[in-house]
Amino acid sequence: MTVNEIKEILELMREHELVEFELQREGETIRLRKHSPAQWAGPIAAVPAAAYHQPAATAAAPQGGADAPVLEPASEDMDLAIVKSPIVGTFYRAAEPAAPPFVETGGKVKKGQVLCIIEAMKLMNEINAECDGEIVKVYVENGQAVQYGERLFAIRPS
Repeated sequence: MTVNEIKEILELMREHELVEFELQREGETIRLRKHSPAQWAGPIAAVPAAAYHQPAATAAAPQGGADAPVLEPASEDMDLAIVKSPIVGTFYRAAEPAAPPFVETGGKVKKGQVLCIIEAMKLMNEINAECDGEIVKVYVENGQAVQYGERLFAIRPS
């Protein structure tokens, strides 16, 4: 791998706000990881992408910890906080296909609790609750592709 190729990868990481990138080619492996305490929100679930072969993820995007889920008041009820996807990828409600969902409608959540996983480029990105409260609505179906800024959950803060 040449220095120019590595520079191109770094530019793509900046352009798509990726925190981690791994490439395996012709027996070579390169893994690039950006660390910034202000951006890191939690661990990445070490779950193989093969366990999720459902609808494929779309374009590349930042890792779940890179941008915290966006919270905004819901237009239908000003008492709700909306968790939006910080990345483009495939939404999963559980750590593995046979496991129970991380959260259910009507369930209580604590700040920092895992709500779901979004797979992007074979990386499993945990999306965490940004406030304590109750899950009022889940907007996305398991295995569905999500876009940046798409609504994932409505939480009634407590």
